[in-house]
Amino acid sequence: MKIFLTSLFLLLLPAVMLAHGVSSADHATLVDGGLAAYVLVGAKHMLTGYDHLLFLLGVLFYLSGFRDILRFITVFTLGHCITLIGATYLGVTADEHLVDAVIALSVTYKGFENLNGFERVFKAPAPDLLFMVFAFGLIHGFGLSTRLQSFDLGADQFLAKILSFNVGVEVGQVLALIPIVFVLKKIQQAKHYPVFYKVVNIGLIVAGAALLAYQLYGFFSGQAEVAATVHTHS
Repeated sequence: MKIFLTSLFLLLLPAVMLAHGVSSADHATLVDGGLAAYVLVGAKHMLTGYDHLLFLLGVLFYLSGFRDILRFITVFTLGHCITLIGATYLGVTADEHLVDAVIALSVTYKGFENLNGFERVFKAPAPDLLFMVFAFGLIHGFGLSTRLQSFDLGADQFLAKILSFNVGVEVGQVLALIPIVFVLKKIQQAKHYPVFYKVVNIGLIVAGAALLAYQLYGFFSGQAEVAATVHTHS
């Protein structure tokens, strides 16, 4: 059990660094395929979006009953649907590194909250979880929107493409949540569950912090490259 927990802890860090990969193969799929291709890429993006999944893992740790799981996942889904569809349709965008940095904070936040960090550190109750899940859902959806807008969507069937990508995201989310919920339910019955709970949530904090640093490095290095290019041209 200890070997398993240590391995899981170490795997969280490199895994989260792979979040949001946008490949040329995905772009080719969208160019060559129809609306079904957007569903496929949306599902793939969620299944490989480890920052989204780590946040959901942190939320699921807090929940016990199926009704609560359904309620919180519905609120999260509503949040990311609003910004994914709305921001993409209206062309609202931001630097992807900054958006992903906030998503990384959501991962750290959830691990910190699960370990009663607010009570222990700030001597205050944590903010309402349902509200925070919705708020972070909005941000996660904005992150998905920035990735979708990195593709050339064209003018033809523009809204249908956005909706198809969103459908794919929901399919990917369901496919990812089923094994996560199943495994958590099994582990919750084990006598070592308290240790597992603590190690994984510490892992969420570390992984989120590492991803935050990674995204901020990407942002500032990009800004430095732009400044150097402007200076050279001047």
